Amino acid sequence: MNIKKTVKALLIINGLQFIAAILLWLVIGTHVLGRVNPAVYLTIGILLLSSLLTLLGLYAASRYQDDSYRESMKNLENLNLKLRAQRHDYLNHLQVIYGLLQLGEYEDAREYMEPVFRDISRVTKAMKTSQPAVNALLQAKMESAEKNGIDMVVEVGTPLKEIPLEPWELCKILANLIDNAITALGEREKDRKLTVEIRQEKEMYIFRIRNNGPAIPADRQPLIFHQGFSTKREEGHGTGLTIVSEIVKDIRGTISLTSDEKETCFEVRLPR
Repeated sequence: MNIKKTVKALLIINGLQFIAAILLWLVIGTHVLGRVNPAVYLTIGILLLSSLLTLLGLYAASRYQDDSYRESMKNLENLNLKLRAQRHDYLNHLQVIYGLLQLGEYEDAREYMEPVFRDISRVTKAMKTSQPAVNALLQAKMESAEKNGIDMVVEVGTPLKEIPLEPWELCKILANLIDNAITALGEREKDRKLTVEIRQEKEMYIFRIRNNGPAIPADRQPLIFHQGFSTKREEGHGTGLTIVSEIVKDIRGTISLTSDEKETCFEVRLPR
């Protein structure tokens, strides 16, 4: 699916239709004025209005797409800066570890290396898809989770090469679900765990976002994807999961929720 090409083609078609309608109007008005059924003029007028509204709608969609592209590029630039900064840090860490080994301080070297190794593993796990914007998003969310005292694990079992979504649409799905999980875990005092699992089957991509936060009551679960509904107390929430649901349904995917005292899990299935 390539929205950019589709929008461009529709702009061209409707532009030609708009021009043709104007020319037809001018020809009829110039040569056969007064001998044409008024319904013809009405039909041409409706055609002109329809083409104009379509052009305006496509222009707005194109502008929105450009904004999404710019947002994705900004995320990629931020990721690139972070990776360059981390590379510099890792070189410094290697120098420290090498110095400790030269001094024979093996136990100190091992203790120093443990958090560095965990950090490297965390970055590596977020870089396993073929979608740079998704990689950038996962990296950013892992950092956000760490700042909130959350043990976030990312399990990627597919490069997402055949995903039927533009990258920013997939990022909307993942960002909303992960943000909801981070918010829910804020109500837990300790042992906060968040898992993002990305898998593929023969015909489906599967995304599972699991957390061990408070359970969502059974009577609220059927309403969770409705516009304006939110489990959060603050105002201004209640749209994220609706957006996710609409994106998923547009490409004939499914989204489901299971929640109990042990775990809350959102599962999204998208066709390959």
